[in-house]
This record gives sequence, C-alpha cells and structure tokens, in this order.
Amino acid sequence: MWRDSFRLQIFCLLMAILAIVVLVHNFFQLEHLDDDTVSGSNWITENNVQHSLSQTTKTTRKPYCGYKQQILSKREQAEQESLLAAIKWPKPSDSKIAFVQSTDPAHSDFVILKPSRFFKVGDRLEVLVRMKDFQGKPKQYGGDYLQARIHSPLLKAGATGRIVDCHNGLYKVFFTLLWPGEVKVSVSLVHPSEAIQVLLRLREERPDRVYFKSSFKSGRYSETTECNVCLPGDLPVCNFTDLYTGEPWFCYKPRKLSCASRISHAKGGYQKGLLTQEETLFFQSDVNIKRPILSSGPDSVIVKPKAFTDSSSMDRAEDPTASPSGYYYEDQWRSRTHWIPHFNKSDDITKCLQGKVIHLFGDSTIRQWFEYLTAFVPDLVEFNLGSPKNVGPFMSVDLKHNILLKFRCHGPPIRFSTVFSSELRYIANELNGIVGGRNTVIAITIWSHFSTFPVEVYIQRLRNIRRSIIQLLDRSPKTLIIIRTANVQELGPEVSLFNSDWYSFQLDSVMRKMFSGIAVHFVDAWEMSLAHYLPHNLHPKEVIVKNQIDAFLSYVCPLQT
Repeated sequence: MWRDSFRLQIFCLLMAILAIVVLVHNFFQLEHLDDDTVSGSNWITENNVQHSLSQTTKTTRKPYCGYKQQILSKREQAEQESLLAAIKWPKPSDSKIAFVQSTDPAHSDFVILKPSRFFKVGDRLEVLVRMKDFQGKPKQYGGDYLQARIHSPLLKAGATGRIVDCHNGLYKVFFTLLWPGEVKVSVSLVHPSEAIQVLLRLREERPDRVYFKSSFKSGRYSETTECNVCLPGDLPVCNFTDLYTGEPWFCYKPRKLSCASRISHAKGGYQKGLLTQEETLFFQSDVNIKRPILSSGPDSVIVKPKAFTDSSSMDRAEDPTASPSGYYYEDQWRSRTHWIPHFNKSDDITKCLQGKVIHLFGDSTIRQWFEYLTAFVPDLVEFNLGSPKNVGPFMSVDLKHNILLKFRCHGPPIRFSTVFSSELRYIANELNGIVGGRNTVIAITIWSHFSTFPVEVYIQRLRNIRRSIIQLLDRSPKTLIIIRTANVQELGPEVSLFNSDWYSFQLDSVMRKMFSGIAVHFVDAWEMSLAHYLPHNLHPKEVIVKNQIDAFLSYVCPLQT
C-alpha cells in the first residue's frame, strides 16, 4: 500500500515537472516572438486564418523561397493562376537566339492600312508593324514589347493605341481617332522579344538584384545587415513577417544584437554582373531600348470633324474599360468615361477639398500629388513632422477650410533612403485603422518597388490591400478610394534590368484586374504618361501631374449632371 502511494507521488511529481517545463517553454516563445530567428526559408504565409486545411491548396509554380509554402484557398489559387496566365508572355521556340537574329527596330517598319481613306472623329485607325532582325530578315515569332501613340504636336493632343501580337513577327495596332486635324502615328520598340526572355529570367531567378539593409542599435553599438523578402543561405535571420497581413520580410540576424534592436530600413543597392556577354547586346540604349520604328509610307492621316457639333458625346465611351481611357487635347486630359473639370485655380481645389481628410499611400509617384497640392494651394501648409526628406510621413493642414492631407510610403520592399522602423507600415494595416466616411478620401499606388520580384509577391500584397478596402467600404460605404496606376519611364541598359516598363506593364495589368469589380476609381497614369509629348520619366513633369490631380479631384468633386 505504502509502495503504491509512493509510486503515485513520484508519478505526480514527474507530471508536474513536465507541465512546468512546457509552460516555461511556451512562455519563452511568446516572450521572444518579435525576436524570432529562423534559418533558411522554412516559413509559411497565411493569407486568411479563416480558411480550413480542407479548403487550401499549395501553389504549383516554380518555388521562390517561402512562396513554395504559400497556402492559398481554392479561390485564391484559381485567381492567381488566372492572373499569371493573363500576363504570360510569348517565348521564341529557340531559347538561345543570336543577337543578329534578334529584333532590330531600324530594319523594322510599320504601315497605315488604307491611309488614303476618309477618316472622321470616332473612326478606328489600323496600323501593321513588321518586325525584322539585324540581317533584315522578317521575324517569325512575336514577344516584342511595343508602345504606340497617335499625336498632333500643334494641338498638344495625344492618345495611346492597343497592340495585338500576331505571334509571327507582325503586330496590329488599333487607334481611336478622337480629334480632328492631322494625326501622326508613332511606334517604338521598348524591348525585343529576346530581351524580354532575359527580364523573365531575372524576375524568377534573381529577385535579390535589388537588396536592402537595416540598422540595429543598442547604446553606442550598432550593426547593419542585409534584408529582403527572402534571404538565401543558412545564416540565422530575423523574421519581420507582418503578424496581421503575413507579408514576409527578413534580415540577417546581427552577430551581437537582438532582432528587436532594429531602428531603420534603407535601400542597400543594385547587384552587378547580372547578364552574360551575349545578353548585354539585347540592352543597348541607341540600338534596341525604346527606339522608334519608322513608317515605310505615310505616317499620318487627316481626320475630319463629325457632322454634328455636339461635343458632349463626341469622345465619350460607354465601356469603362474602353481603350484608350482618355486623350490629351491642348495639354489637358479628357477622360472617355467621365467629365474631368480642370482645377486651374487654387480656390477651386480648396473648395473641392474643404472638410476632407485625404490619405495618400504608396511610393514617390503619389508623393508627387502631396507635393503638388501643398505647393499649389496657399492655405495648405505642411506641418513639420521631422520626417526624412522624400521619405515621410508628411502632413499638410488647412485650418481655415478644415483640410488634412497626409502621405505615407508603403511597407517593404521599398527603395527609399533611411526609413525609421517604426514608420514601416503596410497599406492594408493602415486602411484597417481608418474609420472612413463621406469626408474621407484615400488614394493608393503600389507597383514600382515590386518590379524585381516574382509576380506572386505582388499578388499577395494587392490581395491584402483589396481585402482591407472591401472591409473599409463595408463599414463606411461612402469612403472614396482611388487607385493611381503605374506609369512609363525613361529606360537605359541598367534601369531596364530593375524597373523596365515591361515589368511595370505586367504589374499594372495585374493590379487593374484585381481591383476591377469593387467600388474604386482609377487615375490612368499609364496612358497619361505614354500619350504625352514629354520624354518618359519615372516622376512625370508637373503638367502631367496636374492632369493626374484633375482626374483625382474629378472623383472627389464630380460634376453634377
């Protein structure tokens, strides 16, 4: 009896000790959650904690770090596959093409089909582009990236065209003639198909070609380590994956400091030596990057006005996805889906924004909106928050008219100079903290800093933002949300490898699809930068920004009809 009692006491004591060990272990894990270190890439991003295991499936794309373990619902998986299929780019049958067999814009040409035909405003103009290689031989496959526009320099008018790849070296470009007078056609080769294959390879295999860094500090001692969406190798890393959105971010762990001692984020730099000697030939500024393709015949047509003079419906399109979405006339952007008033006086902008809180989220291209409005509206005074120049956050206030204008950059990856760690905010989380309402205006742009990563990284970011937008509109349906699209920019051999228009075009296509069907409005910065006569620039000149602001304000203060 005594022995049985003693054995029972020993057993209970052992169970008690085991329970204490488990409790201490769990407490230690919770205590060090923000200081978590992992090795390699064995992490999982949960997109929605409400999905059960039976509802999830894994991606089947080529693995990219943690994205090989990304768990998606069946609906998310189907959407992702649909998006990737929609932007799939044609490939040459031979993976290795000699430079002399690649597309040469100097040998290529275009012809206007039926140039002598009688054209009037509203008609469609069709152009055939014929691609040839450096030996003057016709190309037999597609995949070149072209840009095209029509324009009338004297009228300061311009519009983009819709390009169709025939997959045999021929391309058709369709324009809608939207103003009377002499209208010229311009076609450019941005990248030959052979260069596109290099850009594809870099996107999938070298997402680390832009790298980032963070500073860690404790007292007088500091360390700096490399950071990214994913880090190669088996070195220990600090896991800064966002707890709410699951957005991944990692830094190599400092040797002596804890992960919790991180104080800042910054762009580290750009990797060199990304191309083989043969591949560099596909990226030459004066040869095959954004080079004009000339016409083999007339490059312009004469367009007559419509028979009636009612201009109210002359250029309107019933379809909101119509191409083009708008056009320039006398340096002013005219949308084909709604009327855009032109806010040429600061008093007009003040009247429109009176009593409103305006949140601008994104990169430096939407920071231009903050800078323009603050400079143009006298009563809108910037409040010094002590933020780093060009980084933010920034805030301007008009106390007289009760206007609050705010800018905040999106969370990493972002290629800004030093950003304080406490200011690294994800747009989705910021949206979750906004009450919303009829006096709340939100504008978002996010694209440029994702160009070096596989598209799945971008899709996940947009999915989180979209979810937060839907939740915000559900609780505050009168909140106004506007999406600024991507824009074209000047390209050279190096910039092409990191921020090519082709990368931006692909991301922009994904963004438009993911935000279609919900109550958001678009400012088509892509067409507004491509259709204009000024040289392409990552940060468009003021006349283009002014037209973007007019389009933005047209949603805030729509004309009453």
